[in-house]
Amino acid sequence: MNLEAQEQNEDEAGSALGWNKDEAGNAIGWQNEHPIFETHAHYDDDAFDEDREALLSALPENGITRVVNIGSTLEATAGSIRLAEKYPYIYAAAGVHPSEAEELNEETFAWLKAQLSHPKVVAVGEIGLDYYWPEPDHELQKKWFIRQLHLAHEAKKPVVIHSRDAAEDTLSIMKAEADEELSGVIHCFSYSVEIAREYLNRGYFLGIGGVLTFKNSRKLKEVAAYAPLSQIVLETDSPYLAPVPHRGKRNCSLYLPLVVAELARIKGVSEEEARRITWENACRLYHLPVE
Repeated sequence: MNLEAQEQNEDEAGSALGWNKDEAGNAIGWQNEHPIFETHAHYDDDAFDEDREALLSALPENGITRVVNIGSTLEATAGSIRLAEKYPYIYAAAGVHPSEAEELNEETFAWLKAQLSHPKVVAVGEIGLDYYWPEPDHELQKKWFIRQLHLAHEAKKPVVIHSRDAAEDTLSIMKAEADEELSGVIHCFSYSVEIAREYLNRGYFLGIGGVLTFKNSRKLKEVAAYAPLSQIVLETDSPYLAPVPHRGKRNCSLYLPLVVAELARIKGVSEEEARRITWENACRLYHLPVE
């Protein structure tokens, strides 16, 4: 999609979601009272190269007033930190995604560890296991997952967990290697209520995003209904997993009100309450002040 088409698409979405604009077309604020905390995005991704600055600059005036940009590679971690340094409302997570585990060795792991001292790095992630593809080797994934869990414990940072097609091994490692002091979020949660219960009982948050709006997301809707609202946080995983009616297009944080609306419907609360509680949850998750 070219830049003009993308801007038109997001402008139309904004009108539907209730953005205020002046006669010149400039955003003048969010109609609803409470802002939204975006807990998981990848704005360093190439998908945002054409309009990154314009999009990120527009987030606060449209109600998205905190964002955590998540590391997935060494380069993405560095890019996340650069964004956090440029924008006061953006924070970073430092970590290597399991699909990129081959990047890690003792030298690069030492570099990753050093990034955790940056004042705007609020978490270790995203880390975990991904068995969707046969590579990287599962044992290699496990090795660096465990090492990064220990790193988070040492740095007293929460973890952002990625787990795809690896429910049993991820949970086994979390039980064996993550003590009660370690906190975090299971990002883009995709497993059953039974697996959710295991993590919720250990005090973890569940990250829920655009998939909640999909017609075929029965399992996730059941999890959202079961989980206490006090343990749910909002995320997009931008540029991936855009909510309906934008499914298949580039995702961004401006679409989060669509997730809020569905979550509020499932939980039987107002959208205002859903925004407020998930904001407070995200602040607890990332050890940031509520105000």
